[in-house]
Amino acid sequence: MFRGELVPCFEVPARAEGVLHELRLRGLGPIEAPPAIDGALLATVHQPRYLEFLEGAWDEWVALAPGNDQRDALPSCWPVRHHRSDVVPANFAARMGLFSFDAGTPLTAGTWAAAREGAACALAAAHRVRDGARAAFALTRPPGHHAGADFFGGYCFLNNAALAAQALRDGGAGRVAVLDVDYHHGNGTQAIFYDRADVFYASLHGDPRTEYPFYLGHADETGAGDGLGHNLNLPLPRGTGYAAWSAALADALGAVQRAGAEALVVSLGVDTFDGDPISGFRLAAADYLRVGEALARAGLPTVFVFEGGYAVARVGELTANVLEGFEQAG
Repeated sequence: MFRGELVPCFEVPARAEGVLHELRLRGLGPIEAPPAIDGALLATVHQPRYLEFLEGAWDEWVALAPGNDQRDALPSCWPVRHHRSDVVPANFAARMGLFSFDAGTPLTAGTWAAAREGAACALAAAHRVRDGARAAFALTRPPGHHAGADFFGGYCFLNNAALAAQALRDGGAGRVAVLDVDYHHGNGTQAIFYDRADVFYASLHGDPRTEYPFYLGHADETGAGDGLGHNLNLPLPRGTGYAAWSAALADALGAVQRAGAEALVVSLGVDTFDGDPISGFRLAAADYLRVGEALARAGLPTVFVFEGGYAVARVGELTANVLEGFEQAG
C-alpha cells in the first residue's frame, strides 16, 4: 500500500536471483544452502509472542474469510503513542498492527518460510566466521534490518544482521559491530541493540527527515543506558555522491575500530546506487569495488548480510563488486 493504492513491491525474487547468478559467474566462493536451524535461536533477538504470530499469521488470515488465500494481509491500525502494546489482542487485524510499523510490507503465503530460511542463512554465515572463516555472505531475502525485536516493516520480518551479531557474541566474540550501508536506516537493528554495550551499531543512510523509515536514524541517537555511546548514525542528504559517502564510511569504520570490535556484520544494501528507483544517493557501479576494499582494510572477521537494492538488473553486479573488492584487498 503506497499513497492510497496497492502497487507492486520493489522487493522481488529477481533481486536474489541476480546476485546468485553473478556470484556463480565470478566464482567468488562456494555457494551452499544453509542447514536447518533451531527455532530457539530466533528468540535470542526476537520476542516469543512476535515469532508465534509470524509463524501462524498466514494460516490465520486464510481462515478468516473465503478468498483470503488469494490476497496479501496488510496492517491497517497501529498502537501509537499512548495506546497500549503490552496486551496481545485476539483480533487478527489488531495483532497485525501491534507487530508492524508500516502498510507497505505484505504478509503472504511464503512469508514465514522465507524469513526463517533467511535467518538460517545469516546464522550459518555467522557460524562459519565464528569457526575461523575470514568472511561469509548471507544471500537473504526478504531483507532484515528494519525488523525489530517485535515488529516488521520495510519488507523485513526477521533481523538477519542482528541474529548474526548475536550468534557471534554467543560464539565468543567479546564485542561485535554492525555496520549498515543500506540507503535506509536500519531502525530495527538500532532498536535491538540500543541499550547494549557489547554490540556497536553504525549506519550511514539517507536523512530520516525526508527518507524512510523516518522515525529513527538521527545523529543525536547515540545509545541509552549501558549502550550510551555505542550507536552512531551518519545521515546524509539526498544526492550524496561517492566522495562524501566514502568519507562517512571511513568515519564509521574508525568508530568500529575504537569500539574494540572483534567481528563485523555488514548490512549490505546496494540501494545507494545512482540508478536505484526508490533511493537518492549517487554511487556508481565501480564504487562498490572500493567499498569492499575499505571493509577489508578493517581487518575483522566479517559477515555480510544482504539487505536492500532495487535496481534489479544491476543488483547482482553491485553486490558482487563489494565482495570481489573485499576478496582482492585481502
